Amino acid sequence: MYKLKTLLRRISRMSLGRLKSNLEQVHDQSGRARVLLLADMLWCALRYGVGYLDYNVFGFAFVRGKKRGTYFTMNHNQRLSLAVNDRAVRREFIDKICFNKRFNWALGRQWIDLREAGASGFAEFLGGKGDFFAKKIDGCGGNGIEKISTADEGPTALRERLLQNGQYLAEETLRQHPELDVLNPAGVNTLRLCTVQKDGKAKLAYALLRVGGGTSAVDNISAGGMYCPVDENGRVTADAFCDKLFGTVAAHPVTGAVFKGFSVPLFAQAVELVIKAAEATPEMGYVGWDVAITPNAPVLVEGNAVPSYDMSQNYRHIGLRGGNLPFFREFFGEIF
Repeated sequence: MYKLKTLLRRISRMSLGRLKSNLEQVHDQSGRARVLLLADMLWCALRYGVGYLDYNVFGFAFVRGKKRGTYFTMNHNQRLSLAVNDRAVRREFIDKICFNKRFNWALGRQWIDLREAGASGFAEFLGGKGDFFAKKIDGCGGNGIEKISTADEGPTALRERLLQNGQYLAEETLRQHPELDVLNPAGVNTLRLCTVQKDGKAKLAYALLRVGGGTSAVDNISAGGMYCPVDENGRVTADAFCDKLFGTVAAHPVTGAVFKGFSVPLFAQAVELVIKAAEATPEMGYVGWDVAITPNAPVLVEGNAVPSYDMSQNYRHIGLRGGNLPFFREFFGEIF
């Protein structure tokens, strides 16, 4: 009954346009009849809790039998986050200013809360900076983030505009490691490092490299960015997947840099950083950390209490070997 209610709720909220688009993409990739694919999508939504977007990402047109049951789905993701992440501390991860206060030791940049800093404090923050980032404290997917040139507006008018927009967080612009500029110099390309933790000991669940798609200052997938899987040594193992194209690209469309084989600088130090951050927060057993690699050290950008579950299971990267559910079952056995 729970699965049926979940399916009906998703049907009521789904976009028919996106369903049709995904159906066409899967049809083109698999050659299977649309009516059969649609029926299979509905079955997978009911049986496995996999919607049409995940059906496409997971490659369920090609995955058969018991292997479908190995995928870590949206329902698993929500259940795990609620089970192992303390509700009060979760709120600190949603609020970017609360997150910055908790992890100030790992940020590597100046920041201020415009609600607390007066006009003089904001002017002092701007001193010597050519640009900075303004953010909404609860924004996600790159929404509410704006890179601002300090030459474009006076500090008084600028502060008032940001306050009216709800962009209360102002942060110094990070400069990324020059080796990452080779991929995309328009913005900071970040690592998504997911940690799991039990009994005060954390470990890395998976690693991805996110790269901006062009001139955007953010690398979010929803903003046209792309992502690649990264192995335990920090090496990119496959072409980048772009959500806007719903396909992979071997080289960056603007810089021409090849993704597969690229070695992420300071990767081992980045893993050490998120393990330290996770173990400093034992109330959070499951976190997706966004990490920037600066010229000297990795730094935290933000933490996600409900990490993305789909990117690390993209069949274009992992083939048909199956999903991540066995990993999470082994680590958090009693929850599943």
